Amino acid sequence: MYIKRYLETTIEKLSGCCKVLLVTGPRQVGKTTLLRRLAEGNRTYVTMDDINVRSLAMTEPGLFLQRYKPPLLIDEIQMAPKLLPYIKMYVDEHGNNGDF
Repeated sequence: MYIKRYLETTIEKLSGCCKVLLVTGPRQVGKTTLLRRLAEGNRTYVTMDDINVRSLAMTEPGLFLQRYKPPLLIDEIQMAPKLLPYIKMYVDEHGNNGDF
């Protein structure tokens, strides 16, 4: 059973006006559940818990962004810090709100 969260409206608004949105918080509070629900059907979901996906993001971040095109929801991105400069370059070039 899904419980609607207060932040849903805020996240939807920010996603419409920001190029990148980072959601942080304590473990096991529903961040992934909330974001996956909001992204259903409109956004590709990828998790860095998958060792193959994380390996690609760390060794070939440019190829990662070619394979997983925005709009993109990246879960556990802190596991792949080498991806962040490539996200910045992508956003600087394309500049679409809500890409990440």
